[in-house]
Order: sequence, then C-alpha cells, then structure tokens
Amino acid sequence: MMGPSLFVLAVMLLLLMSSLWIGFALLGTGIIALEWYRDMPIHRVLAQDVWGRISADELVTLPLFILMGDILFHTRLSESLFKGLAPWVSRLPGGLLHVNVFGCTLFAAVSGSSAATTATVGRMTLAELLKRGYDRDLAMGSLAGAGTIGLLIPPSIPMVVYGVLAETSILDLFIAGIVPGLAVAASYVGWIMFRALTDPAVAPADRERPTWGDRFRAIKDLVPVMFLILAVIGSMYSGIASVTEAAAIGVGGALVVALVQRSLTWPNMKRALLSTIRTCSMIGLILCGALFLAKAMTTLGIPMAVAQWVKSLGLSPAMLILTLLIVYLILGTALDGLSAMVMTLPVALPLIAAAGFDKVWFGVFLVVTIELSNVSPPVGFNLFIIQQMTGDSQARVAWASLPFCILLLAFVAVMTVWPEMILWLPKTMKN
Repeated sequence: MMGPSLFVLAVMLLLLMSSLWIGFALLGTGIIALEWYRDMPIHRVLAQDVWGRISADELVTLPLFILMGDILFHTRLSESLFKGLAPWVSRLPGGLLHVNVFGCTLFAAVSGSSAATTATVGRMTLAELLKRGYDRDLAMGSLAGAGTIGLLIPPSIPMVVYGVLAETSILDLFIAGIVPGLAVAASYVGWIMFRALTDPAVAPADRERPTWGDRFRAIKDLVPVMFLILAVIGSMYSGIASVTEAAAIGVGGALVVALVQRSLTWPNMKRALLSTIRTCSMIGLILCGALFLAKAMTTLGIPMAVAQWVKSLGLSPAMLILTLLIVYLILGTALDGLSAMVMTLPVALPLIAAAGFDKVWFGVFLVVTIELSNVSPPVGFNLFIIQQMTGDSQARVAWASLPFCILLLAFVAVMTVWPEMILWLPKTMKN
C-alpha cells in the first residue's frame, strides 16, 4: 500500500509547487489518485459525500464568527482596548508592551482569527508604542506572538474546522483552549517582564503615573469587549446557547458595539461582508479539497497503511508527537496552518487514536502548531500583517518573533508531558 501513498504524495507536491490554489491542488490530487487506482464515479462522490460534510450544521458557525471579527475590525475597539488597559499595565516591567498581550487575549475571546486579532490590536498599539520609544523588535515580536492567541482562546476558527473533520465536540475544544490560551499569554507577559528587567532600554521610563481613580475610570473603555465576551462565551458555557447560536449572538453584539461607537456605516459593513465572503470562500474551497482527498485516501487504504508503517517503527507516544510536530513545522514554512491541518488529518488521526491520545487534546496540539506557522517565515500571516504596518523586512519581523516561537515550542513540550493541563477543564465542566 505504500505505492499509492507515495503516488498521492508526489502528485500533491507537484500540484502545490505549480502555484495552483491549495483547495484545487488537494481536489486534483484526490481525482488523479482515484482515476489511477480505482474505476469509480468520481462525480457522485463529489456531489454526495463532500457536499454532505461541507454542509454540516456545525460549519454555520464559521461565517458568523468571521463576520463578527470583520465588523469589530472596523470599530474603535482597538482604541478602547489601549485606553482601557494602559493605566493597568503601565507600572509593570515592560510597561505598555503588555497591552499587546492583554489586548490580543481579550480580543481573542471575541474573534476566532489570528490575523484579525493581530491587525485589530496592532492598528492602535504598534504605532503608539513606537512613538513612545519602546524597543521596536520587542513591540513587533510581542504583537506577532500575542496575535496567535486568537486561535487558542475560543471562539477559534481552526477548532471549528477540526471539530467537524475529527467528529469531536466543538464546545469541548473551546473549553479546552481556555487554560492553554491563558498560559501562553502568561508566558509572553513573563518574557516581556524579564526583558525589561534585564535591559531597561527596551521600555522607556514611565512619565505617567496613573492613580487608582484613573484605572477604574479606564474600565469603561473595556466595557465593549467585556460585553461581547459575556454575550458569546457566557451564552455558550452557561448552556443558554449552542455554539452556532452563540456565534449569531456575537454578530448581533458586534453590530451593537459598532452602532454605539458610530462606525456602523454602509461602507464599513460592505467591507466587512466582502472580507467575510473572501475568507469563507477560501476556507470552503480548502475544506472541499481536503474532504475529497481524505475520501480518496480512505478508499485507497492509505491512512491504515501509513498507520501500520509508523507502528512498525516502534515509536513511543512522545516520539510520535515529536515527529508530527516536526512535520507540521516543515509544512508551516510552505502552507498556511489551516491547509496543513486539513490535508494531514486523514493520516494523523488514526496514528493519534492508535497511540492512545485524546482527540480533544490533539486538537489543541494542532492549534498550537498552527500558531507557530502564523509566526514562521515565509508564509506567516502575522508576519505579513506586521510588515505592512511597520514597513520593516519580513526577516526582521521574523527575528523579533523568534523568542515567542520558542515559548510556543516549550508549551508544546509542557502539554505533551502534562496532558491534563488541557483536559481537566472540559472534564470538570462535564461533571
């Protein structure tokens, strides 16, 4: 069975290197493989099986969460976050650099996109930090790293996609992402404080000394994002709304925020809707290609053959995870994280199941590796966004992000050694 496996791999690499869109490359690989090895009505598989999966009710949450983030991008939420957080963090070692981390963490709770989180928070914080004389590399690196938290803290677009493909509860995945998301944010805060204490030049001396009155008055600027967090996450975890219904509530909440901040204009809504359509079309095409390729690979027996081959190597569970991590890091240098995830799941899931790993845990593991791909050149989306904001070379932005990549890698090691860190909250909430 390794013959079909190598054939599929060769065809897929050839199509991907031909600059064909990823969705069409995956779709083409499945069609060529089935035509070569099987005589079957491919058009019926496309019409029935793929459509049945792509029209799953759970996927309705995707355009809703994406639309919510796009609406919020056109509001003054980033300005409100900066004003609300600045008095609370200015006295910490590293000063206003922490606004990047706390701002991204809060915005991540109302946006499932790493790119949207980075762009929305960075639009205000980056220019302000550089104007005030903060270290340029640490400002860019902390924003690139903190932007990835948007994938871990619910709602998370990759978690929705993984939940559908792996037939795993999306709500369990969302719950499992809370603790690791906060832990990653805490590690970023710790690194910024360490840098500021060992090299005071990275953060200028704070000329403003906010009083407790200033801090409490600043809370009003955090009301919009706290309102959205309560509406979206609160409705899900309290059982008032399903994940899909919570996404719809989030869109309604985003419209309320835009209305209150007087940014609910037709031009802004048009831009938000068009951006949502483009993003959903991209994800939908990738999903169609990945689902059809998965069907083709299953028909040819490739996942089982690869699982048997890996089993014959006698890898321990830890070595298997290390191997998968290396594979995803390599794929992340050429593909966006979502594409890498959907094209490898047909092979990776049987391996994970055979090794005894929980599918919810593996979902969080995958999201963390996708986070790494977002801050690793040359296809790191967060790097592109920050490069456009600052005009710096991608090499400099990537170098500035390196410490935060290392922190993510260290977190992978921690969650592998201590899987209960991920699983205890979903189990607790079920009980």
